[in-house]
Amino acid sequence: MSSKSRDNDDNCEGQSAVKEELNRKIKEQKVVVDELSNLKKYRKVYIQQRNSNIFFLADRSHTLGACKQELDDMKKDLQDI
Repeated sequence: MSSKSRDNDDNCEGQSAVKEELNRKIKEQKVVVDELSNLKKYRKVYIQQRNSNIFFLADRSHTLGACKQELDDMKKDLQDI
């Protein structure tokens, strides 16, 4: 097997791993969006501070919008691959 062929195989395997990881993240994000969509109006939503165990009270509709936008961005990234 030539080195060019091996590089192609490695590239395909790497791209496949990236697609699988992105698909997993998309599934997780769909669950988050569904959970936020089905919350009652009076329920509180907290978001986690990055790289920390601290949570802050957040606006439900703003958080839902941000999560939907993130899901759309991930779907676009998957299509670009």
